Amino acid sequence: MAREPILSAEDTAPPEVAPAIDPQQREEDVALRPKRMEDMVGQREVYERLKIAVDAALIRGEPLGHVLLDGPPGLGKTTFATCIPRALDVSLQIASGATLAAPKDLLPYLTNAEEGSILFIDEIHRLPKAVEEFMYPAMEDFRVDITLGEGVSARTVNMSLRPFTLIGATTRSGMLSAPLRDRFQVREHLEFYSEDELSEIVRRNAAKLRIEIDDASAEKIASCSRGTPRVANNRLRWVRDYATSRADGKITLDVAQTALKMLGIDHMGLDVQDRKYLETILRVFHGGPVGVEAVAHTLNTATDTLTDEVEPFLLRAELVVRSPRGRKLTAAAYHHLGVTPPVDFRSAFAEPIDAEQERLFE
Repeated sequence: MAREPILSAEDTAPPEVAPAIDPQQREEDVALRPKRMEDMVGQREVYERLKIAVDAALIRGEPLGHVLLDGPPGLGKTTFATCIPRALDVSLQIASGATLAAPKDLLPYLTNAEEGSILFIDEIHRLPKAVEEFMYPAMEDFRVDITLGEGVSARTVNMSLRPFTLIGATTRSGMLSAPLRDRFQVREHLEFYSEDELSEIVRRNAAKLRIEIDDASAEKIASCSRGTPRVANNRLRWVRDYATSRADGKITLDVAQTALKMLGIDHMGLDVQDRKYLETILRVFHGGPVGVEAVAHTLNTATDTLTDEVEPFLLRAELVVRSPRGRKLTAAAYHHLGVTPPVDFRSAFAEPIDAEQERLFE
């Protein structure tokens, strides 16, 4: 008696769409997100290179080469991934690397891909190794190998796919295996935004949210947004709520400052947790150096919370330096906390420091 195939009809069925957790929030995110690459603010060098690749694919009538977008969260990877299909006038499928636990989970997306369509995989670094290897022939030769049956009666069927484009987005490109990274013809890294760019984003999105805002207020929100549009949008939503509740629905500089102060955001964009981190190193560990585990235990929080959420911005803002001996406050951190740096606070580093590090302690 013939055995049942390993892959059933359910495995090749179209993927189900996960229900939205917060429909109102999702609608606002979609409304604030630009619909075309031409409408995006910032990332102009990335835009120019992607525009050339898109135009060339349209002229040749070929699918766009596979694209890998990497960078910190909230900088526009998903926005680029949703704008590119509109520029090419093709369909888009969206998946998450965390949900593709086995090759059979990816197969419906591949078999349902139309000619020249886009498959967007967010957080692609979370793909298991088995799924990565299953993707190699799909990306290069537009085919997949499916095993039917098991044991001595098993056989392999080669299934051809319609040519498609894979767009991968990741916040940790280093976690991708080299064979997978090399299969992306276009690789782009997204940088943080300037305050001028964020101010323009705040002004545009305030208009979309139907709230009146002046330039000074937009600049204030932008300066507290850590160079990230997603943070700027979240700050704008909070200030809008405050203005609607307490200020007759109009955002002025005083309203923006009061709303951000209530949220615990200071002029550099640091929140309560950021300041607690700095104050703990200063008060308990005398400015450092100190290991992040010791700081996490003192704050009664997870180490991952500090390394993934708190430290990235503090390191980029040059408020903290990280060395083999641990974390240490810079002169800027002392000044931000309103404390005079001790005369000998540089000597806490046993190892030599270079000219760039030396500048941080002045």
